[in-house]
Amino acid sequence: MTGALPYLALTMGLMSSFHCIGMCGPIALAIPVQGGSQFQRFASVFIYNSGRAMTYAALGLLLGALGSSLVFIGYLRYLSILSGILMLAYVLWPHRLDRYFHPPQFWKKFVQLIKNQMSSMLRSRTWRSSLLLGIFNGLLPCGLVYLALITSVATGSAMHGGLFMLAFGIGTLPAMLAVGFFNQWLSVSLRTKMRKLMPFMLSVAGIILIVRGLLIQHPLNTQSNKEAITVCHGK
Repeated sequence: MTGALPYLALTMGLMSSFHCIGMCGPIALAIPVQGGSQFQRFASVFIYNSGRAMTYAALGLLLGALGSSLVFIGYLRYLSILSGILMLAYVLWPHRLDRYFHPPQFWKKFVQLIKNQMSSMLRSRTWRSSLLLGIFNGLLPCGLVYLALITSVATGSAMHGGLFMLAFGIGTLPAMLAVGFFNQWLSVSLRTKMRKLMPFMLSVAGIILIVRGLLIQHPLNTQSNKEAITVCHGK
């Protein structure tokens, strides 16, 4: 993963974390820990967020593998452009997208099952529960995570897709660790300022993806065309 993509992933993760504090923040605050020391509390919150990043990386790996197949048929450039357009649409018409795009019924049942499992894990006081809680949390629906996953497909590689989503998960860590351990640092004023920056950063990310798609060249098998044809000459 080269170019602007690593910085794009980290920035998207950082921006989305301030959006997700309202949804994921209460879970981070509710994580049960063994004992009451600061180290144990920090370790639980870190393990929880590491589980989230692991889920993002696994999803990016799967979707990046899908993108690798698009490289060979010459459609990767169109997917990158489409990803950028969707990102700009999310900035310009977020409510309209929410109105017309609804998850299928089976996905709603799957999400409800995940929430039920997370509820039982919140009652446990083990490191394993914190890790599983983060892993399951990474599967919860989030528009910004979906945009990042679409971008991971546009990387055109399983490894690059996984690395992109891992970087995205790492980008979410500062804010999510702060809400779980240094909650006093995240004032309402700071969160408001960061949310105002989010549309601008997403717009920049969308433009980068569109330009990247326009610059991608179709794969050409020119080398094989230049190979000489072997001819057997008999005497």
